[in-house]
Amino acid sequence: MSEANPLLGIRLPLPFDAVRPEHVKPAIEALIQQARTQLDELAATPGPRTYANTLAALDMAAEPLDVAVSVVRHLEGVVMTAELRAAWNAVQPEVSAFYSSIPLHEGLWKALQAYAATDDAKQLQGVRARFLKKTVEAFRRHGAELDEEGKRKLEALDIELAVITTKFAQNVLDATAAFEYYIEDEALLAGLPASAVAGARQAAEARGKQGWRFSLQAPSYLAVMTYLDAREIREKFYRAYSRRAAEPNSELIAKILDLRRAKARLLGFSTFADFNLVERMAKNGANAQTFVRDLRAKTEAAFHTENAALRQFAGQVSSGAVTALEPWDIAYYAEKQRASQYAFEEEDLRPYFSLEKVVAGMFDVVHRLYGITVVEGPKVPVWHPEVKYYEIRDEDGSLLSSFYADWFPRDTKRGGAWMDAFLTGSWAGSEWRPHIGLMCGNVTPPLGEAPALLTHREVETVFHEFGHLLHHSLSRVEVKSLSGTNVAWDFVELPSQIMENWCWERESLDMFARHWQTGETIPDALLEKMRAARTFRAANAQMRQLGFATVDLALHIDYDPATDGDPVKYGNRLLAAFAPAPFPEDYAMLAGFTHLFADPTGYGAGYYSYKWAEVLDADAFTRFKKEGLFSRETGRAFRDNILSRGDSEDPAVLFRGFMGRDPDPGALLTRLGLA
Repeated sequence: MSEANPLLGIRLPLPFDAVRPEHVKPAIEALIQQARTQLDELAATPGPRTYANTLAALDMAAEPLDVAVSVVRHLEGVVMTAELRAAWNAVQPEVSAFYSSIPLHEGLWKALQAYAATDDAKQLQGVRARFLKKTVEAFRRHGAELDEEGKRKLEALDIELAVITTKFAQNVLDATAAFEYYIEDEALLAGLPASAVAGARQAAEARGKQGWRFSLQAPSYLAVMTYLDAREIREKFYRAYSRRAAEPNSELIAKILDLRRAKARLLGFSTFADFNLVERMAKNGANAQTFVRDLRAKTEAAFHTENAALRQFAGQVSSGAVTALEPWDIAYYAEKQRASQYAFEEEDLRPYFSLEKVVAGMFDVVHRLYGITVVEGPKVPVWHPEVKYYEIRDEDGSLLSSFYADWFPRDTKRGGAWMDAFLTGSWAGSEWRPHIGLMCGNVTPPLGEAPALLTHREVETVFHEFGHLLHHSLSRVEVKSLSGTNVAWDFVELPSQIMENWCWERESLDMFARHWQTGETIPDALLEKMRAARTFRAANAQMRQLGFATVDLALHIDYDPATDGDPVKYGNRLLAAFAPAPFPEDYAMLAGFTHLFADPTGYGAGYYSYKWAEVLDADAFTRFKKEGLFSRETGRAFRDNILSRGDSEDPAVLFRGFMGRDPDPGALLTRLGLA
């Protein structure tokens, strides 16, 4: 049967070209049963309890299911078809029920307790001791001590959460793909850069249409909002984007919040934030809210100053025609203000950032920092012809990891950028089983004969996701469950965000920022303008993130449906204080906010993590600036203390291991020009 169904007994390379919708249900059901049998046998193991027959066995018990689920879930997000979606939706409740049942398994809980009481367990050191402690705590936190009725309630809550959050994500994908706008009058393209016009023309031709096609995919949407002179079209796009899946998802948000709240209370927590953050650096919702409020207080004055300056500028350049800024005016006039203030526009940089050179240069950067080599791997099955496959090898030539990269938007692919893992590496005796990961984005695709030319922000996105990938790929932790990016959520963004710093330094930029036609590096004058503009409207950028974090935490701590009403309108009331212009009455951005609501837990009550980790990354990068941007000694210290350690130690301890002290929040404010 394993020969007929590629999801059973998965072999390497992963069989992306062979997986069909009809394979999903029989394979997942069989693998769930196989994993259940493994867990039952573990719980019933005769004789004395040992690390090997308890914790180590638990760590690997469901791996075949883990890999198959990751493959199917990934395919549903990048090459979605109605049949594949239906197949995934059909098995997802069973998958969720299985994973929820693990800490509720009475035999497993007794086995863990029995092992914890042994002399062997009491003598554990290092990562093994941490694994035991975290596993016992996780079982308890996820319901191991509930009575039978409580366990049934928890399992039902987890299943419903999995189904509803998946539906939320699918609604956003469908709404994004459904919107398209054609311009047939060339005069209405005024203001758009040539790259955006060419992309829109290519998109129309690909569909056999006349004119220029625009969509809500990031490269198209951002070009319209930033450059298009036609204000009424910008308004149409803004309203469409801010109301993606508004009707179905507004109802789902209320249900998701209710389910999360019920789950937290069932497990003994007063709020979902306290439940979800107990193992993160913030520890609880109150600490996260204090962190966000403190950053807001340090940012708000500059935020108001920036917005007053933008309003004044818009009035001047429009000869008084614009007296009040609408949300669809902000990016447009901000870009004009940037161009006026710094004689610099984002589009000026695009010719220097061909995706191929950016990626090659990025690989060179990490080679110099960490001694690793990234090369294209052998030909393997992929899910789309645009996907590339790479290998990461250590200085001695050993294979550390392989990964896939998928960079361009498609109607069948979810938006945004992300990194994920198919297989977390582990030791099999003395032999290392390499990691297998992926990184995806939705950056500007190639146009005509030109290569894919990126904005600087897209370059940062590529580096960001590769930082996550490195955290996964360079991990060498004995325990799979504590390896790679399986770390506290407010620590996981440190390896990704610190990588973005190498997108701003001349020494590193010269390795990959080359004009796609002439090969020239970025001229000094242009680089100076780019770096001078780095802090342009930095307070607005920070307030935007703090607004999302504020609403997220409020929804998961303070929100009461009985008194606060519709959660979308409640969120809008809070967000208004962080916005540079008033929202339309029907604004519904939360209905498309997949970070918060497209996963049973994910960034729910955890969006503050971006800013928390930004404090860490700004501070950590000061060591590279001081000791050398490509100091091998500093790179080795970061690899040894952060990238290779996973969750083998408390994140605060790992950070102190690299910096020799606790984080300094002032580094972020200095970088943003807000100190």
